[in-house]
Amino acid sequence: MDGNLEVKQALSFASHISLSRRQLLIATAAIGALALTGALFYRAGRAAGVSRDEMGRPSDHRRVPPLVRKGKAVFIPEGSPYRAHIAVAPVESRDISLSRVVPGAVEADPARTVRILAPVNGRVSELEVELGDNVKKGQPLATIDSGDLAQAVADAEKARASAKLTKSALDRATGLNKAGGLALRELEQAQNDYLQATSELKRAEARLDVIGDNSKVTGQRKITLNAPIDGTITALDTAPGDFIDNTTSPMMTISNLDRVWVTASVQEKDLSFVQKGERVEVSLVAYPREVFPGKVEIISQLLEADTRRNKVRIAFSNPNGIFKLNMFATVRFFSPPTPRVVVPASALMMVNDTSNVFIEVAPWTFERRPVQPETDIDGVTVVAGLSAGQRIVIRGGVLLND
Repeated sequence: MDGNLEVKQALSFASHISLSRRQLLIATAAIGALALTGALFYRAGRAAGVSRDEMGRPSDHRRVPPLVRKGKAVFIPEGSPYRAHIAVAPVESRDISLSRVVPGAVEADPARTVRILAPVNGRVSELEVELGDNVKKGQPLATIDSGDLAQAVADAEKARASAKLTKSALDRATGLNKAGGLALRELEQAQNDYLQATSELKRAEARLDVIGDNSKVTGQRKITLNAPIDGTITALDTAPGDFIDNTTSPMMTISNLDRVWVTASVQEKDLSFVQKGERVEVSLVAYPREVFPGKVEIISQLLEADTRRNKVRIAFSNPNGIFKLNMFATVRFFSPPTPRVVVPASALMMVNDTSNVFIEVAPWTFERRPVQPETDIDGVTVVAGLSAGQRIVIRGGVLLND
């Protein structure tokens, strides 16, 4: 009996165990079916464009793109985070005087410059000055020993003697003619000889006057050249013993440097900035911290064919000798104040080495527009290619610039 009871209890326990395993399998299958159904619903919801919250429930808020491109236009849709970072403002116009900086150099004033020429051929026997010396008017510069001078002096003396002789002959002929002892024809011949002699004397003396102008003739062969003005020896092209055989070539140059020119070389495209009488600012390399104000005095009417530049001259008083010849200078020209379009520097975008701005063509719709920056003044940039009143992006344009 006891043995049969134990067998029944074992069979009952086994049947309980088998039931639990079946229930587990059924539960597992049910959970798998629910998971598959949820996944299908989730995928269906994504396919239908329905977003869900953290709990898996459908949500009404769809994802908004930051920007939408429509051809050349860029649209910032409502709800885009870009709207909080982009600022738009109208283009301003201000009265601005633009400037251009050009190279220049210090030059002598031609109206205060004299080139010393030898009046006759000859040899330089004495040279009294050196390059860079300051000279006074009438100061000896050089002495020339000239055979031509001796010939000119001899011609003058010969003409003077001839004039004296013919004058005496004319006086005698006049007296004899009055007494009836000389024919009229001979009197007229005496008058003609005297006129020719006086003409030759005038020519010879005029020649000596030209040779002796600003010079001193000493003896028969030597002539001393004197300074015609106060100034500085800025060029010297002779030396003691040098033979002068070309009287059109200057021996030296004297320039009065109390007043000098700064000559600017202006490109053809910048000539609109140059007006006679307009102010300029000159800076010298030797004095980098100083600015010398001046006015345009002379504008050349001829462009240099090789450089396509125009010479513009500004005069400066130079009593202390600050301006040295051939000094390098920079000259700043100013245009008259005129209305100019200005934009903040933050509005400019660089694309392929070209400056651009984004202009608003409709609310929150922008197009790229190329512009030409001209100069920066007081924190703004003067540009060409825009009109006052147009609305442009002044902040956050980098978000649109891809």
